[in-house]
Amino acid sequence: MSNMGARVARMFRNFNLENRVYREICKEKPEPAPRHPVHNPSCSPGVTEKSDSIHQKNDPLVSLLRSVYVESRDPVTPETPKQVSEQKEEDRRPLKFSLPGDPYGLVDITDVPKGKLSIVEALKALNSHKREPKTWTAEKVALEYSLNAKDAKALLEFFIPFDVKIIPPQTEKLKQIKGS
Repeated sequence: MSNMGARVARMFRNFNLENRVYREICKEKPEPAPRHPVHNPSCSPGVTEKSDSIHQKNDPLVSLLRSVYVESRDPVTPETPKQVSEQKEEDRRPLKFSLPGDPYGLVDITDVPKGKLSIVEALKALNSHKREPKTWTAEKVALEYSLNAKDAKALLEFFIPFDVKIIPPQTEKLKQIKGS
C-alpha cells in the first residue's frame, strides 16, 4: 500500500517537470543595484602633498630623538630563591588535628601556613571554645594555632559550629482523624 502511495506522489511531483524547469531557467535574472560612486581622496593633488610631507624625514625631530637616552635595568631582588624556600618552611606549622583514614583526601596535608587553619582545626577550635569559653578564649586560640588575635576573635565571633539536636520520639499515641 505505501509503495503505491509513493508511486502516485512521484508521478505528481515529476509531472511536466521539464517544462517547469525550462520556464525557471528562461526567467530574467534580477539586475544588481548600481554601485555608488566612490570618491577616492588619494587621486586629488592636495592629498598627495600631505602624504609626501608625512613620509619625509624631519631633521629636528630626528636630532631630538637621538638626544634621548634610555637606560633600563632589571630590578634587583633582595632575596635569593634559597632564602625564599627557607622562609616558606619557617612560615608553616604542622597540623594539630586531622581526620582518621582517608576521607576527602585530607590525609595528605601535613602542615599549613602560619595564620591559617585546616577545616578540622577550625572545627576543633570552635568546638573547644563552645564547650569551655572561659579557658578557650580568642587569645588562647590565637596562640595555639598561630593566628592573629584579630582573626581568632573574628573566627570565634562570626563562625558557629552546628548544634545537633535529637528530638526524642513521643510515647503517647497521636490522635488520628478518622474518615466518616
